[in-house]
Amino acid sequence: MDIASTPSNPSGNPEMADAAFEPHDPATIFRKNYTPPSWLVPEIRLDFDLGLELTRCVATLTVRRNPDGDGDQTLHLCGDNLAVMRLLVDGAEAEGWSMSGSNLLLPLPGASHVVTIETQLHPATNSQLMGLYASGGMLCTQCEAEGFRRITFFPDRPDVLSKYTVRMEGDAATFPVLLSNGNLVETGKGEAGRHWALWDDPWPKPSYLFALVAGQLVANRDTFTTMSGRKVDLAVWVREGDLERTGHAMRSLIASMKWDEEVFGREYDLDQFNIVAVSDFNMGAMENKGLNIFNTRYVLADPETATDGDYDGVEGVVGHEYFHNWSGNRVTCRDWFQLSLKEGFTVLRDQMFSADMGSEPVKRIEDVRILRAAQFPEDSGPLAHPIRPDSYQEISNFYTATVYNKGAEVIRMMHTLAGPERFRKGTDLYFDRHDGEAATCEDFIRAMEDGAGLDLAQFRLWYEQAGTPKVLMRSEFDQSKGAVTLHFEQKVPATPGQPVKKPMPIPLKVALFDRDSARHGGERLLVIDKDKASFTFDGFARPPAISVNRGFTAPIQLEAESHDDDLIFLAAHDDDAFARYEALQQLVTRELLGAIEHGPDEARRGAIVDAVGAVLADPGIDDLMRGELLMLPTITFLLELAAPADPVALHRTRERLKAHIGTRLRAPLIALHDRASAIPYGLDAAARGARKVKTQALVLLAAADPKEAAARAEAQYRAATNMTDRQGALMVLAGIDSPARSELLADFHARFAGNALVIDKWFGLQAGSLDPKVLDTVEALARHPDFTIKNPNRVRSLYMTMAGNIAAFHDESGRGYRMIADLVLALDPINAQTAARFIPALGRWRKIEPGRAALMRAELERIAAAPDLSKDTREQVSKSLDG
Repeated sequence: MDIASTPSNPSGNPEMADAAFEPHDPATIFRKNYTPPSWLVPEIRLDFDLGLELTRCVATLTVRRNPDGDGDQTLHLCGDNLAVMRLLVDGAEAEGWSMSGSNLLLPLPGASHVVTIETQLHPATNSQLMGLYASGGMLCTQCEAEGFRRITFFPDRPDVLSKYTVRMEGDAATFPVLLSNGNLVETGKGEAGRHWALWDDPWPKPSYLFALVAGQLVANRDTFTTMSGRKVDLAVWVREGDLERTGHAMRSLIASMKWDEEVFGREYDLDQFNIVAVSDFNMGAMENKGLNIFNTRYVLADPETATDGDYDGVEGVVGHEYFHNWSGNRVTCRDWFQLSLKEGFTVLRDQMFSADMGSEPVKRIEDVRILRAAQFPEDSGPLAHPIRPDSYQEISNFYTATVYNKGAEVIRMMHTLAGPERFRKGTDLYFDRHDGEAATCEDFIRAMEDGAGLDLAQFRLWYEQAGTPKVLMRSEFDQSKGAVTLHFEQKVPATPGQPVKKPMPIPLKVALFDRDSARHGGERLLVIDKDKASFTFDGFARPPAISVNRGFTAPIQLEAESHDDDLIFLAAHDDDAFARYEALQQLVTRELLGAIEHGPDEARRGAIVDAVGAVLADPGIDDLMRGELLMLPTITFLLELAAPADPVALHRTRERLKAHIGTRLRAPLIALHDRASAIPYGLDAAARGARKVKTQALVLLAAADPKEAAARAEAQYRAATNMTDRQGALMVLAGIDSPARSELLADFHARFAGNALVIDKWFGLQAGSLDPKVLDTVEALARHPDFTIKNPNRVRSLYMTMAGNIAAFHDESGRGYRMIADLVLALDPINAQTAARFIPALGRWRKIEPGRAALMRAELERIAAAPDLSKDTREQVSKSLDG
């Protein structure tokens, strides 16, 4: 599953004995208490009588006592907001059953039985968007993590794998398309305009991978022939009118299938693969076996309505969900503590795929930017947890940047240590060894040890310890020996529940540059596995320039004792694209943090201008990379280094530096914008790069010369033939006091009225703008006829964007904090999962100066005092206050 919007971006758990069956106790579930299920369900048949207001489900479970279980004769079946309409055991009325809270307890003698359960569902009123719910006249499901228990009573845990047969029947006019997992076996017509479809999935799967879709849909169809010669029918299903925007998603799917065969040797295993786009969806997409359900934002794309970033998002998420077919479906999780087993590994796979489809260095920079913006703050805050958590109250709260993005970085380090060929041997062994099983993170590590020949005994600490390691590096040069010694010291900071940490193995790629030739003698891989470590290199007439953590080989905070001259040299000469980018980022970071305390350093500012000027002029840099090099560090990242700090002061300091760069480089920035504007639209790298630098040039010019930037942005908007140029121009205009701002915002809304995804952009552009009256705008937009609190995309586009707008969210009055708290209180009864994802923004109060911190904490306390708060939100709030 892709967590989408913010890599930020869970009810009792039945895999932990009976603790989950306490009806009102938000008990903490511990990984150490795992016990195998007492009963298995090798087969299940689901019969649905479909309706938007009322759907009837009859579940027939073939249950068998687990020989590895504890011998409990009671079958524990999870339920959530369900009532038992009928309950049979081996065809007779069940006796002796009872309810424990929402869960059904059924005593069963003997070793095997057939249990039949009838439930009634109300999809139209299911605003939580978990289980079976209605979206715009269609029915769809979301069952990860614990949504299946909202459909029928079941041992809803990942280590109960079943073969599913699904029969759906409903009104043919209302539900002309009937989809489920696996292969379509048979269809037929019923009475009174009804019809039915029978689906069979031959591969055992956990209940969280069940899916059903029924509605009025049309399909973009294609085929793919696997490496063994099997033909697979592909379909991307959307609403009428959206079909023309599905071509990129289909191409991405076919590319994903081909890439997974070539790079990981994984072949698709069903006769059909379906993707369905849904407007109301809590996450980004879901990897249900053979029937992937997607948020529309990750399916629909054409030049007029989707930016280049949207195109990348579609490609990456389509790949992510497809790759889950093996890393998540064929090999699934034993329990939810192992979530990173499937998600961290699959994020790495989709990152590798996207890098191969586009620019590898640019993709790496983008991935690290997300990690620093979302995961580093999580790792240093009250919600910090290892990639394999030890406990939770509500599992949906652990779909986090730590589990996904840091989890990917941890497996990437294994790739670095092993190299591509040995890493492939390790993953082949993992898939072969655990195919059809519910596995653990430890199973993956052992497969990498055995297949890749690695010793990962100490490396396991990356799975056990939270917190971002801080590594200090200093160099010592011995002139008499011509040798340089690199001294490293690592420290893993204390996090909630883990006050003392052990040193972890940290792989760092380094290169030592001769300053005269601007060359190095080869890249070296160092592993820092102790509190302190030193490495000596000889053959230098004078101190070299040191490039370290090249390619970001380890997810750490690196503090290098280096001079500005070193960073200037590396920004100009480093042959590792990420390291070059990083040198410039570090130089800018030093200036921004230093300016807060001591004011601007004119020499350093001059060096930054020179470095950016060189980036603008260097013909050896393509525009995609040039665009990355023109971006300044984010305030979120700076707060990690400066906390506790005044975020608005940091924001203003950053804006002043942008203005300084824009003023000094006005002519080359204008020339860049002119050059890029002359390149016609295309999806090739050159055209995409041109669009990227065009907007970045406007961003810097807007800080220095708003009038010039506004004129250029208006011209760019009016001439735009694509959403990337149009949105980029409007993003700049939205933050400038210009007559064109209101006119073009209105034009944008009128032009795309009725297109929900583009109207989401319209909300977001205004909520994220530099306009000093943005909070007034957000309040007005919340009353706009197009705003609805019931659609997660719309809520995120307005409020999550505002929460990421530093100047607005951290307004000294506390108004931004109140708006988010008010939203959480209003949204929690409607959609608890989405509401809970807004808490971390307030939960970072410890990173903020005392005045604002007190206001943030007060809003958390106000939320905590609310009666009937969901478990999702209550866990986030309590940890944010007490962690």
